[in-house]
Amino acid sequence: MTGTGDEQGGAGRDGPWWWERPRGAVLDVGLAAVSAVECAVEGVPFAHEAGLPVPVGVLFGLLVGSTLVLRRRWPIAVVLVGIAVSPAAMGFLLGVVGLYTLAACEVPRRITATLTSMALVATFVVMYVRTIGDQGASRSLVIVLSVFVAVALTVPPVLLGLYIGARRRLMESLQERADSLERELSLLADRAEERAEWARTEERTRIAREMHDVVAHRVSLMVVHAAALEAVAAKDPERAVKNAALVGDMGRQALTELREMLGVLRAVESPRPAPAAAAASAASAPAGPRGPVAALVGSFEDGPSLGELEVLVGQSRAAGMVVELDVRGAGAGYPPEVEQTAYRVVQEALTNCHKHAPGARVVVRLAHREGEVAMQVENGPCGADVVQPGLPSGGNGLVGMRERVLGLGGVFVSGPTDEGGFKVSAVLPRAPRGA
Repeated sequence: MTGTGDEQGGAGRDGPWWWERPRGAVLDVGLAAVSAVECAVEGVPFAHEAGLPVPVGVLFGLLVGSTLVLRRRWPIAVVLVGIAVSPAAMGFLLGVVGLYTLAACEVPRRITATLTSMALVATFVVMYVRTIGDQGASRSLVIVLSVFVAVALTVPPVLLGLYIGARRRLMESLQERADSLERELSLLADRAEERAEWARTEERTRIAREMHDVVAHRVSLMVVHAAALEAVAAKDPERAVKNAALVGDMGRQALTELREMLGVLRAVESPRPAPAAAAASAASAPAGPRGPVAALVGSFEDGPSLGELEVLVGQSRAAGMVVELDVRGAGAGYPPEVEQTAYRVVQEALTNCHKHAPGARVVVRLAHREGEVAMQVENGPCGADVVQPGLPSGGNGLVGMRERVLGLGGVFVSGPTDEGGFKVSAVLPRAPRGA
């Protein structure tokens, strides 16, 4: 089957047989009827010339003209029929419409050129033979007239068919490009939504981790001091006053850090953009923790550093914990995120010691190496007669530490020791991943 344009097979077919649309069937049937009438009329002189009965000539003309109804399905056959009956001087409409359809459809151009040349030669020969016998007509005039008629009946329909076919293919190509662009835009919008959702998740995780690290440590120390205050309130009033002052200091520090964090959250919050603008900006932005998350991370660059470990360890010592700090090497020039992550790891490890190993001896080791910084917090077993402070645990401390370290391309290991204690180790590169 060879079709033309919209009449080719595809979705949306609602016409009978090989027609895509009912109007195409009506047009072809109408053209075939006109062609059949024309060929039937021209069959009368053909019957006289061939010595056949007139009804036979008329019937032959009707059959020849009716083949035009097949032009969309078999355009090559229609053109061959027109060339075959050209000696009978019939089928002019059949030949013109057949050549137009042949040029407009997806037939290879060499076939179109061959059949067009055959039709041109056939028309020229028929015209030359029929006019050469006229009285008073010179040979040159007959040749010129035959060439003119042959070209007039062959070239214009072929050129028009080529133009319509090229225009139709161009429109189909533009439609395909438009559909492809629409699919790409839809895919970009989906990816933008995924990136926005990922950014929101990262932001929530970051905020939860910061809130946990800032508040949990201070509150844990407050609970430890409150328990000590309750135990010595009646026996040692001076120590009770000291513990009460420490609880107050810890509470004020926790409130201060909490206010600073909430201030950062309010500062980085910006008006929500329009959905289209948000999708476009998210689609054009590179993958990674940008946008609100990047602003939040940048705002936390003024957080704690490794230089404050002495103060951190001193707070734990003030709460009654035996803590040893071992610092080796000289470290300087770490990026803010590395210093803050190292501080938070030690802080959270000490908080876990307060929760799960009260009274145990704790060793904090910090080693500055070439290109990296390593830290380790190890506690021994707690005594059997030690009263547990009853601090709640959400199970997020180790998870948060691991996320922080792995996010910077470091290594994190935690687990129990052979002596019955627990150890947390982390190594951070000087240049974090993605810097």
